[in-house]
Amino acid sequence: MNPKKLISHICCDNHGEGPSVYDLPLPKSLREEWLRLASRRHFLGRMGKTLGWAGLAVLMGDKLLAGAASAAEPPLPSPEALHLPNFPPAAKRCIYLFMSGAPPQMDMWDYKPGLSALYDKDLPDSVRGNQPLTGMTAGQARFPIAPSHWKFSQQGNAGRWVGDLLPWTGKMVDDLTLVYSLQTDAINHEPAILLMNTGNMVPGKPSLGAWLSYGLGSMNENLPTFVVLNSALIPHSNQQPISPKLWGSGFLSNEYAGVAFRSEGTPVLYLDNPPGLSSATRRELVDAVNAINQLTYDELGDPETHTRIQEYEMAFRMQTSVPELADMGDEPASTWTLYGEDAKKAGTFAHNCLLARRMAERGVRFTQIYQRGWDVHGDVVGMLPKLCSATDRGSYALVTDLKRRGMLDDTLVVWGGEFGRTVYSQGGLSKDNYGRDHHPRCFTVWMSGGGAKPGIAYGETDEYCYNIVRDPVPVRDFNATLLHLMGIDHERLTFKFQGLDQKLTGVLLAKVVTGLLS
Repeated sequence: MNPKKLISHICCDNHGEGPSVYDLPLPKSLREEWLRLASRRHFLGRMGKTLGWAGLAVLMGDKLLAGAASAAEPPLPSPEALHLPNFPPAAKRCIYLFMSGAPPQMDMWDYKPGLSALYDKDLPDSVRGNQPLTGMTAGQARFPIAPSHWKFSQQGNAGRWVGDLLPWTGKMVDDLTLVYSLQTDAINHEPAILLMNTGNMVPGKPSLGAWLSYGLGSMNENLPTFVVLNSALIPHSNQQPISPKLWGSGFLSNEYAGVAFRSEGTPVLYLDNPPGLSSATRRELVDAVNAINQLTYDELGDPETHTRIQEYEMAFRMQTSVPELADMGDEPASTWTLYGEDAKKAGTFAHNCLLARRMAERGVRFTQIYQRGWDVHGDVVGMLPKLCSATDRGSYALVTDLKRRGMLDDTLVVWGGEFGRTVYSQGGLSKDNYGRDHHPRCFTVWMSGGGAKPGIAYGETDEYCYNIVRDPVPVRDFNATLLHLMGIDHERLTFKFQGLDQKLTGVLLAKVVTGLLS
């Protein structure tokens, strides 16, 4: 269907000339309603415009036409126009496993054997310094040290220490780039998780996935460039809320925002045709709506209208691609042996890891999996084994699966939360249980594949796992490094907004952490 032949003017009745609303392939009742409403709206709109333009013409004369021509808003630049990637990328795609709520680093990764002798001793004031505390522990009379309840063992060729809570991940430690020295400027969840995901503690900025979508574009035609998977909640865990602003596009066009798949039922709502509507009729309907939107875009140049056209087209293609993606009947028995029986349950972390691998195969640029529940202010001994059990095998299976298929070299996998946890106990302390408060000064993340240097441990914390003593990595440096691995100079991926060249790494100096690169 040729949109130019379908309708030739932005006004749906075309002033009585040429094709009208009745020529569109829509139900008669809808066309009549549309004509009635649109006619009144356009009449009033045209009257206002006519008076306004007449007034301006009197005041400005011939200068008006020249000014109007120069004021047309240009379309958003394509990745080709942005000249991206800036250099050959190590990673073509990224899968980000986000542990929302902040895992306790000293119970899982950052082994501190000397803490066992300091059980229930007060954390020295010299270690804590003048760090601000959250309102949950600021009023405590004491800050008793809580050593990890679990043992650690040496894994891999380098004998890296890994907590016994992570038996599966420990098997692949030689494929991991461990970073012990992440640090953040935020001490509470909302600003901290925004900083990790968008590079800014203030909402309204584009997420990492949106920047990558904007800068690098899509690698497939039938699935979104950026997909978000929210894993099922773990019973009795402390559920810190998350929201679409973490995967939003901010001031970029909405077409770059993440598409959130549901953890239960149909992955994306409203993709199925309603009863009685065939795919052919749906195609005609989409063509008709897009023709009208295109005419609006041609007249006004609003990038959001262009986004609407792209979204309708993507939704139509996803009617076929999403059911095929979600149907795992073609997976061999070896897949379920690797990922475990939990992966057969839609919405689990393991299931989402398998889904992420299938998306990577189909060219999805950026997939982000959220697992909530890591906000362990209390009952660490009761909750942490459940959280690790829910995520450990899936993380291992994803990296191992990508490696077996020859995809790990150009797929970057990232694991981590928004900050760390305190070595001192929040609330009461016993040999069998303790709690841990927020800790921004140091936390652990890991990367695998996609140009990250495997088998290393970067950075070092003090004996209390409280302060960084070697190679600190601020969040902005970490994000700059992720962009670098995807072939992007973080200083050159910008967007003009509110008078500034906005970027993921913000206005402060950021650098690529070369020690993390292979």
